[in-house]
Amino acid sequence: MMELALIRTLMNKEFYDNNKGIRCPDELFSKDVRKMKQTLDYAMTTYERSLTASELEALFFANNSTMTTATKQVYTDLFKRIAREQPMNQDIADEVLSKLFQQVLGNQVANIGFDYVNGSLDSLEPLRNLVKKYQDDFTPNLNIEFGDITIDHLLKANAIQSQWKFNIPSLSRQVEGISGGHLVIVGARPNTGKTSFHASLLGAPDGFASQGAKCLILCNEESYERVGARYLSAASSLSMEEVKGNYALAATRYEPVREQINLYDSTGKDMAWVEAIIKAYRPDIVVLDMGDKFAVKSSDKSDVYLKNAAIHARNIAKQYDCAIIWMSQLSAAAEGMVNPDQSMLEGSKTGKAAEADLMVLISKNPVLVDTADDADDSQRYLVIAKNKLQGGWHGKITCTLDGARSQYLA
Repeated sequence: MMELALIRTLMNKEFYDNNKGIRCPDELFSKDVRKMKQTLDYAMTTYERSLTASELEALFFANNSTMTTATKQVYTDLFKRIAREQPMNQDIADEVLSKLFQQVLGNQVANIGFDYVNGSLDSLEPLRNLVKKYQDDFTPNLNIEFGDITIDHLLKANAIQSQWKFNIPSLSRQVEGISGGHLVIVGARPNTGKTSFHASLLGAPDGFASQGAKCLILCNEESYERVGARYLSAASSLSMEEVKGNYALAATRYEPVREQINLYDSTGKDMAWVEAIIKAYRPDIVVLDMGDKFAVKSSDKSDVYLKNAAIHARNIAKQYDCAIIWMSQLSAAAEGMVNPDQSMLEGSKTGKAAEADLMVLISKNPVLVDTADDADDSQRYLVIAKNKLQGGWHGKITCTLDGARSQYLA
């Protein structure tokens, strides 16, 4: 029996170490032999030496003491057969494991394909995760071309890292811009100016749209018309009331921006749908407003499914060479705080934050007295809580929000 011969061969510590873990998954073995393999894994981790057949048998029965008499007899017979087996030569055992490994992987790919055919899967994420999990063991012969770290190449790459420049001067002095492949997380408490922030970055004068970026805004909180009105105000530098009295001027300023942006009410959609629309329309800049609402609640723990969604977003950004701006709420812990930190992202621990290349947390002065002056306070702070771009600057930037025109001004 080939799998018993493999177990006998794996009892050699050197061979086991060369083939443990993902290279020799439990799925290679039948149900009964799989339990023996699990005992072997335990023994190798615990004792870190080669085993005899009698030692493996003793450990197996010591750790499986509740079996019926009939089941014990089945395993006693299997261990007798293992004791009679001769270890395979290493080159033969390597080839056998490789072929079995490919069969197991092929079955997993086939199962995913079956789910696609039957419509229960509509995202490439499961297949991408499978490839990522196994690719190093499936392609052991590597021909690595190391990265170009010459001065000229690094200067060119740094310029590409800021392909789309921020149009808020105080921000761009510290973080010049973003590019395809970047995931930017923007967090703020309600009624702080999140929608105006991305409308200002994309739609205001010298914004990403004016720089030629093809922009896609997927909104699932406010209606797309309300979000669109922010973009109209940001692009025209006019409030909606002023637009009514200056239609021609508003149109002249707005049309070049409008041609570069698409808005869609994405209520009820998930990250698989986001990937599909990005693949179809190939935007340069994507805004998810709100990003958390695209996450599929696959767990009772919000930090788990939000982390998974953020990983998916990061993969999409890299695969389709677009920058994704993920708008998010800050938790109640950030209420009234001028200096929030990344731990205050609502519903998430470190998982979502870990995927970000840049994190901007928007705050404002706390309301000390409930007066009209406090309510109209336009000062805003952009706290750079995480920055893997252009020098990695962290700190707080002061700016002004013109709420009527949806513009952030330095």
